[in-house]
Amino acid sequence: MTSTETVVRAKQSLATRVAARAGGAGMRFFLVVVGLLWLTPTAGLLLSSLRDPAEADLTGWWKVFTDPSQLTLDGYDQLLHNEVVTDSLLTTALITIPATALVVLIGALAGYAFACMDFPGRDWWFLLVVGLLVVPVQVALIPVSKLFGEIGIFQTTTGVVLFHTAFGLPFAVFLLHNFFAEIPRELLEAARLDGAGELRLFFRVVLPLAGPAIASLAIFQFLWVWNDMLVALIFADSGDPPITVALQQQARQFSNNLDVLGPGAFISMVVPLAVFFAFQRQFVSGVMAGAVK
Repeated sequence: MTSTETVVRAKQSLATRVAARAGGAGMRFFLVVVGLLWLTPTAGLLLSSLRDPAEADLTGWWKVFTDPSQLTLDGYDQLLHNEVVTDSLLTTALITIPATALVVLIGALAGYAFACMDFPGRDWWFLLVVGLLVVPVQVALIPVSKLFGEIGIFQTTTGVVLFHTAFGLPFAVFLLHNFFAEIPRELLEAARLDGAGELRLFFRVVLPLAGPAIASLAIFQFLWVWNDMLVALIFADSGDPPITVALQQQARQFSNNLDVLGPGAFISMVVPLAVFFAFQRQFVSGVMAGAVK
């Protein structure tokens, strides 16, 4: 190798290192900017919820940086004394938690059956379940309303839970089936040879391995149910609504209830955000599961 070639390669190596470092720093800066922009509405809602309603009518939330005296906790004090909003948070939890737990449990059992068990028509049944993913919620509103009315669960918490469970199951089965299909067959056969039945095999072997995928599914389902308004507006009891409907009812008297709308909206937003950030590691692991072997 000549000295000229050595110099050229050294320059190329140096240029490659500089470009790699610049690219990494630039990417990190870009992601930080995107993250800050994504959090700006949340920060604005928080600051708005801490302002006096009279000030909020006149100026934007960014004015608190020049006049911090606007910040007050009176809005949250009003919220705690507003029974409609506080009761709606409990109702939302009573809807979201069972709907999430049922989807995870039933979806995991069905996904395991389709992926790891042999029975007649298995593939056709799985295609039917996956095909339900394309059915929009709006198509089922009227027929399900009539059905729930006939069996006496229309405009009840039970009806909302069952509706969310039914429409959450196709995605749950599809997601967990794909995860369970990646489990080595040798592991399952070894457990069966040791005398493990299907339920014991599912709960003792398969389910612990599916932690990341189940966490991802639980986050998706939780966020969807907590933030839902369409289903809650139709199927929930109007006298005991979830938080999304309760805030909509408060907005009808906007001029008189601005002091509780801001804090209520922020609490409604921060709960799913807290759930997501608390389980973000499991969420990323579940999304990436099966991406590499």
